[in-house]
Amino acid sequence: MSAQGRRPRPRQGDAPSLVGSEWELEVGPVAHGGHCVARHEGQVVFVRHTLPGERVRARVTEGRVGDRFVRADAVEVLVASPHRVERPCPYAVPGQCGGCDFQHVAMPHQRELKAAVVREQFARIAHLDVDVEVRPVPGDRDGLRWRTRVEFAVDESGRAGLREYRSRRVVAIDDCLIATDGVLASGVLDTDWTGVDSVDVVDAAHPEEPVLVPVAGGEAADGGLVGELARDGDWTGEYVVAARGFWQVHPGAATTFLTRVVAHLDVRPGDHVLDLYAGSGLFTLRLGELVGPAGAVLGIEGDDRAVKNGIDNCADLTTVEWRANRVDRELTSLVAQGITADLVVLDPPRTGAGKDVVTSVAAMTPRRVVYVACDPAALARDVDAFASHGYRMSHLEAWDAFPMTHHVECIAVLEPAE
Repeated sequence: MSAQGRRPRPRQGDAPSLVGSEWELEVGPVAHGGHCVARHEGQVVFVRHTLPGERVRARVTEGRVGDRFVRADAVEVLVASPHRVERPCPYAVPGQCGGCDFQHVAMPHQRELKAAVVREQFARIAHLDVDVEVRPVPGDRDGLRWRTRVEFAVDESGRAGLREYRSRRVVAIDDCLIATDGVLASGVLDTDWTGVDSVDVVDAAHPEEPVLVPVAGGEAADGGLVGELARDGDWTGEYVVAARGFWQVHPGAATTFLTRVVAHLDVRPGDHVLDLYAGSGLFTLRLGELVGPAGAVLGIEGDDRAVKNGIDNCADLTTVEWRANRVDRELTSLVAQGITADLVVLDPPRTGAGKDVVTSVAAMTPRRVVYVACDPAALARDVDAFASHGYRMSHLEAWDAFPMTHHVECIAVLEPAE
C-alpha cells in the first residue's frame, strides 16, 4: 500500500520549477500508471484524479520547464466524464493517500480503462492488436474490502497511516476502504507504534486473528506462517507462506488464477512441468498431483524461505522437486544439461521474466507456456521476446485483482507458432 519515495528525474540545468502552477487542461487517454495524458503548450502532463475527455484545472506536483513530462493533480473538474462518481474514500484526493488511483471512477469503467492500458501496451511494445476484457475476480464487493495484506507506514507520533502519492509523508487515516474488515479489526490504526517504521497487517485464512508484523530499522519481526486455501473445482489445497512472503492479496485471486492456469496448461499424466517463480507452491501443489506418478514438477524460486515452505507444502508429493536459485541461473544450467519441459508456468515479479529467462524457456521446447503477470508492459515485452523464439500468444485474459488501483493481472498462453 505504501507508495515509493519520489524518484529523481534528469533536470534541465537550473530550469525554473513548475510545481504549484495551475493549468486548464483537456484530458486525453488513460496511461499505464493510474493517470491520464494531457498537454500544455506542447509539454506532456501526466494527470491524476481525472478521466479521459474531462476538462480540469490541474496543479503541477513535479517538473520543471523543459522536462520531457511533468506530473499534476486535477484539483477542479470543469467538465466531468459521465463515468465520474463520488469517491467513497475521503483520503483518495490530491495531497492525501496515494494507494488508490480510480476511486472517482465507476467500477465498470475502471475495468474498461485497465483494458485500454493492456491494449495500448501490447500495441506499442509487442506490436500486437489484442482484444481483452478485464473481468472482476469472484467475490468482489464493489471494489472495496478486498485487500488482505496492508503495509501501514508510521509517522513521527507513532500513528499508523498511508503515504501520499510519490512521497514519504504519512497521511493519518481512520479507515482504509480497500482493506478487509479483518485488517481494520486488528487495531493497527488505534495502536501507538512509536519506534516502528511500518507495520504489515495480514488477514489470512489461518490463523483466525490477523497477524501484525512491525518493521523497525529495516528489520521485520518474525510474523511466523499464515495459511491460505486455493481451489480447483472439487480439489482444495492448503498451503503456508511467510506472513511477509508473496501471496495473492485479493481473497478470490488465488483460486481464480490457479483454476485458469490449470485449465490453460491442460496437463497430461506423465508431463514434465516447470513452475518458475513458484513462491511457496500455489501452482506447484496442484500440478504435482495432475502429472501423476510418471510425471514431474520442478519448482524454482529465488527466496530460500519460500522454497522451504514450498517443500513443506508439497511434502506428500514425490513428483515435486524444488530448487532455491535465481530463475535465470537455474534455467541456464538446465538448458546446458539438455533438459526439456512439456509445460511451463511462470509468475514473475512486476519487472517480468526478461529476455534471458524467455530464451531459456524457449530452448526447453515446451508445447505450452502460461505466463501470469501483474504488469502489462513487462508482459508485452516478454511476449515480444517469445515471438523472436518462435512462440506466439494464443490467448490473453485480464483480471481485476486490485480494484480502485491501476494494477491489473493478466494471464497469457504461448505456443509454438508452427
